[in-house]
Amino acid sequence: MFNEAYSYDDILLLPGYSDTLPKDCDIRTVLCAGVQLNVPVISAAMDTVTEEKLAIAIALEGGSGVIHRSLSPEEQARQAANVKRYLNWIIDSPVTVPEDSLVSDVKALMEKYRVSGMPVVDPAGKVKGIITNRDLRFCRDYSLPVADVMTRDPVVVQGEPSVEAAR
Repeated sequence: MFNEAYSYDDILLLPGYSDTLPKDCDIRTVLCAGVQLNVPVISAAMDTVTEEKLAIAIALEGGSGVIHRSLSPEEQARQAANVKRYLNWIIDSPVTVPEDSLVSDVKALMEKYRVSGMPVVDPAGKVKGIITNRDLRFCRDYSLPVADVMTRDPVVVQGEPSVEAAR
């Protein structure tokens, strides 16, 4: 089956009165199998146009941003991953840090994974606390162990307030 498509040069919009209300319009389109755009806008895959910031902005409006190929494959993958996880409020597999790590290790991991905080775990994998940018803001000695800087006893564990938070 042939689907007809239009580009901006194919349509001329003139201002004028219309009985059609915006809420009655559906401008969604199918980009490819399983991918529907609420706003049929796709940014150009050009190095002067689309990188992760624009791709995120367009995605928030319902369109799609195509990361350009002038980047290295690793950088393309990193930017695409950042776009995909931009609104992930729940992280299934968070990057954790052992409680005996050094603050310098944590800083390096935060920069590598572009996160602002990480759960601190004991050798058995049990959460002992959290370390965030806020904990590190005034830390001048990056050779300190994470246990000396982290916030202990996270307030929320699996959706339930902790005993410490209730006190």
